[in-house]
Amino acid sequence: MERLLAKVLARIVRRGSLSVVFASGDYAVFGDGSGPPLTVRFTSHAWQRQIVLDPELSFGEAYMEGGMVVEQGDIAEVLALLMAQVGLEVPSASAQFFLRLRFLFRRLAQFNPPERSQKNVAHHYDLDGRLYALFLDADRQYSCAYFETPDQSLDDAQLAKKRHIAAKLLFDRPGLSALDIGCGWGGMGLYLAAHAGAKVTGVTLSQEQHGVARCRAEERGLAGRADFRLQDYRDVEGPFDRIVSVGMFEHVGVGHYEEYFAKVAALMKEDGVALIHSIGRSEGPGITNPWIAKYIFPGGYIPALSEVLPAIEKAGLLVTDIEILRLHYAETLKAWRERFLAHREEVERLYDARFVRMFEFYLASSEMAFRHQGMMVFQVQLAKREGVVPMTRSYIAQGEAALRGMENQNRPGLRLAGE
Repeated sequence: MERLLAKVLARIVRRGSLSVVFASGDYAVFGDGSGPPLTVRFTSHAWQRQIVLDPELSFGEAYMEGGMVVEQGDIAEVLALLMAQVGLEVPSASAQFFLRLRFLFRRLAQFNPPERSQKNVAHHYDLDGRLYALFLDADRQYSCAYFETPDQSLDDAQLAKKRHIAAKLLFDRPGLSALDIGCGWGGMGLYLAAHAGAKVTGVTLSQEQHGVARCRAEERGLAGRADFRLQDYRDVEGPFDRIVSVGMFEHVGVGHYEEYFAKVAALMKEDGVALIHSIGRSEGPGITNPWIAKYIFPGGYIPALSEVLPAIEKAGLLVTDIEILRLHYAETLKAWRERFLAHREEVERLYDARFVRMFEFYLASSEMAFRHQGMMVFQVQLAKREGVVPMTRSYIAQGEAALRGMENQNRPGLRLAGE
């Protein structure tokens, strides 16, 4: 099996420089020698066999469990080298078998009735709240930031994301009702309440996020304008002037898209506007990476637009704008990864070294998927009838300018200590 692994690596790694120390002690170098030299070591024959048979699942497991150790460079650099290769060979027969099997059963894996959805959400979002405070921005935005300039800080880029979305939602008068589906820790809803004058209802299935969002609304004096509920979106009653969902659609599951957009349509007023912000895949329908599905986001799936648009049309909704954010999430994930690793000792105290490796692999592999494997983010704006959204996109920049003014106006003044 070691010889087979070496043969596979020789065909895959055509660029770069990857040295591999096999479990037997044998040593080989793959690639054309360009780029920084990287070295990995396998600690057992069993892990080598697993990677050959099912690389999509076992590569991440080997790193997480210590079956593969990066001795020169880091796991992000190793993943970048592997995922950026052009003209990868056809997967082995066993790897193709697992791919076909997973595609065949993907709807079952993404079957997300309310009870299962809550369990899946708890798996990731109900982790110790201190973990997310270590690597997210101050507002705990756990979705793609919007980098207006390459050197923009993560906090400023996350603020720009909220501003950009709010401008697209057309809060052209105060007091509009807004539903935030999958409200997270409340950042988007609190922004709309504070700066767009909206009356916000936010729903989440995470108990941890729900508690934090409610506390933040109280602390900011926005509890009367931002109501956060522990509730499935399917149980919400409307109607609403505006509907927003940021980073939640990835948890819906391909078999529930028609149900999701039918509910959005039912909750939206006739002159309403909705915006769905989601990770997407550029190369057509696929499957969730099995390692991600097992350890990070059970029940999750990143859709292709070709899977989403038919469900929107069937719900009787009009697509009024689509924007594709390409490398914005790669830069977001890079910032998260760097912050996470800067606090790795604190994370290890919260959990253990295995958890640190698992989360590092998740952040690094996700970043490289956006850089090299066709992942992107789409923002789809929806309405029920023509004429609700202006004919040209100039209103977005105008809305952002107005919101920026409100941010400055609402910024709390400086106080002396003890005041």
